[in-house]
Amino acid sequence: MAGRDRVAHLMRQLASAACRCPAHSHTFHQGTGQATCTARTTDYAFEMASSNIRYGEGVTREIGMDLVNMSARKVCVMTDKNLSRLPPVKAVLDSLAHNGVPYLCYDNVRVEPTDTSFKEAIAFAKKENFDVFVAVGGGSVIDTCKAANLYACYPEADFLDFVNAPIGKGKPITRALKPLIAVPTTAGTGSETTGVAIFDYEPLKAKTGIANRALRPVLGIVDPLHTLHMPSRVAANSGFDVLCHALESYTALPYSERSPCPPTPLHRPAYQGSNPISDVWARHALNIVAKYMKRAVRDQGDVEARSSMHLASVFAGIGFGNAGVHLCHGMSYPIAGNVKTYKAKEYSVDHPVVPHGLSVVVTSPAVFSFTASMCPERHLEAAQILGADITNVKRADAGAVLADTLRSFLFDLQVDDGLLALGYTKDDIPALVKGTLPQERVTKLSPRPHTEEDLTELFAASMKLY
Repeated sequence: MAGRDRVAHLMRQLASAACRCPAHSHTFHQGTGQATCTARTTDYAFEMASSNIRYGEGVTREIGMDLVNMSARKVCVMTDKNLSRLPPVKAVLDSLAHNGVPYLCYDNVRVEPTDTSFKEAIAFAKKENFDVFVAVGGGSVIDTCKAANLYACYPEADFLDFVNAPIGKGKPITRALKPLIAVPTTAGTGSETTGVAIFDYEPLKAKTGIANRALRPVLGIVDPLHTLHMPSRVAANSGFDVLCHALESYTALPYSERSPCPPTPLHRPAYQGSNPISDVWARHALNIVAKYMKRAVRDQGDVEARSSMHLASVFAGIGFGNAGVHLCHGMSYPIAGNVKTYKAKEYSVDHPVVPHGLSVVVTSPAVFSFTASMCPERHLEAAQILGADITNVKRADAGAVLADTLRSFLFDLQVDDGLLALGYTKDDIPALVKGTLPQERVTKLSPRPHTEEDLTELFAASMKLY
């Protein structure tokens, strides 16, 4: 009896000393209904969130039936000028017409959207009482449609209200948005799976975005036939985004080391850090990239390779949509935002543009050489998946091995020779660093802490790749 009393006493002592954060208790502040972490500074949990995905050749013809089942009365279809003349948009509009779904089409989405182009799309959405949104295109179109849906549901909001801090206010989204169906036509951004919308913020000449799970499409219709229209360079640059999504999410700061500990689930960010479930998607996507990307770039008619890369984009999207990305993406935003005269080959645009995937991958050798010391095993595993022989390679050499593997991969796919080839010089590095500093949403997920001096060295190391 005395032994049992002693055990009970010890258990009461442990309970009184235990952490009061939501990880270890159900303690709530009276009157608020909100659990507050009082004992730890880093997070203790992660969430997995993704859109529903439907995959299959020709599956786009089902979208009209989906909209009928949703009782859609007025649909906003968003795309860009080039795509509006191509088979993917025709397939969507034919399905809507066949099923008697009323719609209006907005085809003025800008490739690599800006705050100005977002606002133009938002104004269009606000003028009409749409009850469903459909995005047909790459990440630019899907992200623009997400923003249009958001601000149409918050007509009183200032544009910067939901933009990520520190550029915007980063307010939480508490209202239900209208359903959005995404029909991706490129194999890269994974935007059909995520709650993120990225744009160039022109006053700062840097990309930023809006990140909230509420932005996620309710359905991504992944039809591999739509990728067959992509020119070689579009397929390459889209694929580089998949590559970096997988690499960055797999090597990101672990979710349990990310701070601060959120006071409520509503405050847990969409980008949470690497975690066991995102790791599965990232590794699988990386294996597909290694096997199929070169084929998909070199042969526009290779249905197997193009279809596989379309799925890899989805897989990597689920991975990074929950784990997040880090330095390659954070540094890419000013690279794209400060573009001078560079116009990517095979892109139907009338303005200078560094495609997103290219702006991301051009720093990847330098970045992963820098971050490898924090998780060398993961960097070595990534290098091995991409074809490197890591037999007898030391942990200390993980960064150099992955960097060399990436350079070889990029050289084989005829990537421009670094930032110099994109029109930048060393004199531009301070502006590039300045444009990276506000990207805390992603850069804070770097597994290795970094300073402005570190960023300066990374940009300098990325001036030439080979």
